[in-house]
Amino acid sequence: MSGHSKWSTIKRKKGAIDAKRGKVFTRIIKELTIAARMGGGSPEANPRLRTAIAAAKSENMPKDNIERAIKKGTGELEGTSYDEITYEGYAPGGVAVMVEVLTDNKNRTAAEMRHVFSKNGGTLGESNCVAYMFDKKGAIVYDRSSVDEDQLMEAALEAGADDVASDETTLTVYTSPKEFYAVKEALEANKALGAISSAEISMIPQNTVQISGKDAEQVLRMMDAIEDNDDVQNVYANFDISEEEMEKLG
Repeated sequence: MSGHSKWSTIKRKKGAIDAKRGKVFTRIIKELTIAARMGGGSPEANPRLRTAIAAAKSENMPKDNIERAIKKGTGELEGTSYDEITYEGYAPGGVAVMVEVLTDNKNRTAAEMRHVFSKNGGTLGESNCVAYMFDKKGAIVYDRSSVDEDQLMEAALEAGADDVASDETTLTVYTSPKEFYAVKEALEANKALGAISSAEISMIPQNTVQISGKDAEQVLRMMDAIEDNDDVQNVYANFDISEEEMEKLG
């Protein structure tokens, strides 16, 4: 499977998906604000905002927090202005990495990204140095144990999805970015499929790089360090690590 799915799986196993609730709220508030700024404050007319509100509710974010973040985005309340920036570079083993941030201080975030890459054996590159290795797609993930693969495949293709891929633990529905929200809502409405584990528009690697040993250890350390940065919204990479290697790494 893709590095996106591999890293997501690793985070779940490590229990490291934004373990601190404060960090979860910070990231969602930034996304609510930028979504409202870009597409307006009406979730009915703004699919990105609708998805951000759903994410906020899934984390039990208070309604007041959600409304304040949206109003800051639309300008009804004074708030911080965020810039969307994507950093690109390489991790050990030739692994391509893309980092999406929302920041109120571009110079600070750039310096922090350079430090994280260099400290962990990586190299921060120029814009578009690795972007061509990834495709922007919607990724809607189900736990394999909770849904019938054939049933999901039929429902997904009928809703307008491009493909359904599987690995040992998950089934992932891939869509074009344009069709993502419509497919997600159609699948959510199909109660026979059960609950979606995660859903996002993601950067999916065209090919993956198999890593092991010291390279694998350094890559995972780098990914954790990037995720720990408060300005980081998403991080994508094209690595793959075998289950046997993961067990060795603990």
